[in-house]
Amino acid sequence: MTLFKSPLELYKLLPQTNCRQCGLPSCLAFAAAVIKGDKRLEACPHLAQNILDTNQGKMPSRGGLEQEENEAMAILEAQVANLDLAEAAQRCGGVLEKDKIRINCLGNKFEINSRGKVTSLCHTNAWFTVPLLNYLLRGKGTTPTGDWVSFRDLPGGGEWNPLYLQRCEKPLKHLADRHPELFADLIDIFSGQQPAHHFDADIVVQLFPYPKLPILICYWQPEEDLPSKLQILYDTTAAANLPIDSMYRLGAGLACMLAKISQRHIQ
Repeated sequence: MTLFKSPLELYKLLPQTNCRQCGLPSCLAFAAAVIKGDKRLEACPHLAQNILDTNQGKMPSRGGLEQEENEAMAILEAQVANLDLAEAAQRCGGVLEKDKIRINCLGNKFEINSRGKVTSLCHTNAWFTVPLLNYLLRGKGTTPTGDWVSFRDLPGGGEWNPLYLQRCEKPLKHLADRHPELFADLIDIFSGQQPAHHFDADIVVQLFPYPKLPILICYWQPEEDLPSKLQILYDTTAAANLPIDSMYRLGAGLACMLAKISQRHIQ
């Protein structure tokens, strides 16, 4: 029996009432916790017994998830091994040197060799590496237009948006609320830029996770009775250069990286 591919797949089976009786704030958070191995499916008191019986075998353990990540990486590495590296480098904004693609990601140099192995002087993890390999494999190399849309408005983004909000934009907003130095970190550590074009936000930082995949992080500070707000905008070409599931994964990985960076400030 195959594992659930994502929390969103499990979320569709849940009652979606956000009753919190499982101990978590929402059904989406519960789905993510079950997939990670932090919660068991039967912790939801409203699931019918037939759903529990049918799907209990699909719940991965922590070891299962790690194995699944390793298997996904192995598949992508094998696919990269069949790439025309020169063509891929030119298409995706990298350069080919000594049978390695060198590419600038968030201001840091990454190398991908002919076997699909990713190396960098900075820390790498699956949240960043898997999207990078998908960018090389499936990106069309479309030049960004400078027109911006939300994640939800990208092709396929609507289905992923609930999970994206929970794992990407909400955590980043909480970080920005607590740590005003967050945006200075984005500029200093990840070669962020403040775009010359005016945007209707108090703070805007442009990042380049991959050369042809720019993003804008827009933050509105709290004002009188209005709460703060954070939104990530994508160039309208983004889905042509990275599959939507990898774009979600990239956003969640960025939120995790920034949380670790902010934690260093308070230690």
